[in-house]
Amino acid sequence: MPIYRLGRAVAFPDPSRAEPDGLLAVGGDLEPERLLAAYAQGIFPWYDDRSPILWWSPDPRLVLEPAELHVSRTLARTLRRGTYRVTADTAFERVIRRCADKGRPGQSGTWITAEMIEAYVELHRLGFAHSFEAWEGDALAGGVYGVSLGAVFFGESMFADARDASKVAFVRGVEWLRARGVRLVDCQVRTEHLVSLGARELPRREFLDRVAAALEAPTLRGRWAL
Repeated sequence: MPIYRLGRAVAFPDPSRAEPDGLLAVGGDLEPERLLAAYAQGIFPWYDDRSPILWWSPDPRLVLEPAELHVSRTLARTLRRGTYRVTADTAFERVIRRCADKGRPGQSGTWITAEMIEAYVELHRLGFAHSFEAWEGDALAGGVYGVSLGAVFFGESMFADARDASKVAFVRGVEWLRARGVRLVDCQVRTEHLVSLGARELPRREFLDRVAAALEAPTLRGRWAL
């Protein structure tokens, strides 16, 4: 399959034309209009500072339905103890920068480039990108951020500097989203960490159909409060 080169027009090829690994297109920019158009079509950017912007639409796609959120007994005890205080949109830029800085097994460097940080901070300013933060006292212990469109939350990354902090932020965030009618949390690609929380894989075609239906709902735009 060919890899498409994007031009100035805010347009993407059909995701079904992606490479087997999910790579669909190269180039373009990270302006808000293009990013929002990408997410609405089940496409997201993922690259590093040694490559051009790469756009992906994996098949299968890892998702979490909020009603299927799984909380282990150990994590439930942590939640009951109130080890962490959870907020929303209190420290978005700190969360994305910590996600970028956090070392991950098997990875050298980060895909959250300075260009990506600037782009998502702008989406946050416009009311489309959001974060959930877990605090231990006054210290930011963990968090997760993503993009909200319609009744979908497109999760991007999470980090933890203390045990289960990212899981607590994620669980409280999903509970908050479910209470407000969000039907689907996009987790992009499979990780055992997210599978343990109830995420499962869907064929790309089913995922795109679910996204299209969920985008008929209004977007939870603006600053969130938990």
